[in-house]
Amino acid sequence: MRSSMSSLLGTVVRIIADVAAGAACAGVLIVVLLQVVGRLTGHPLPWTEEATRFLFIWMVFLGLAAGFRTVESARVVVFLVMGRRLFQHLAVPIYVGSSVLFFGLMGWTGFTLMRQQIMMNETAATLPIPMWLIGMVMPVSAVIAILAIIDSLHSRRDLIALPELGLPAGEIAHADVSITSGH
Repeated sequence: MRSSMSSLLGTVVRIIADVAAGAACAGVLIVVLLQVVGRLTGHPLPWTEEATRFLFIWMVFLGLAAGFRTVESARVVVFLVMGRRLFQHLAVPIYVGSSVLFFGLMGWTGFTLMRQQIMMNETAATLPIPMWLIGMVMPVSAVIAILAIIDSLHSRRDLIALPELGLPAGEIAHADVSITSGH
């Protein structure tokens, strides 16, 4: 039951993060091509620059969340190398705790920004869309990233524990945080 829930969570996170980031990337490509064609034909499209920027913002934030699903995020491991045994046992709790704290703060800040954009009825300069649709990417990607961290804790714990630093595989399960399924 636990592995099926974990694989379901992984599938949902993968679909949401990867497909949405891929769609934003495809959107950037299409809009930039429209921009180039418009300039070459002498009929520039003024909305393309702003649309490219907004799609790029969505692509970056969703890509960040997707990276945590596969444990591909950058980490500073200097302390883990210096204090091999002590810090290696703390690798997973430090990774999970600091990442969830970061994304919690990012989600809260993004939600606050989004509320402000709604209250001020802010709209884009050249596109007829409310700015809260752009600002919404911060809390959305924060939630996706936290779900991705939970999924990677179940499915890629060995990568989080940084086995290349020398912690024996048998100690990985005892050196980290666990998410229990109600037991």
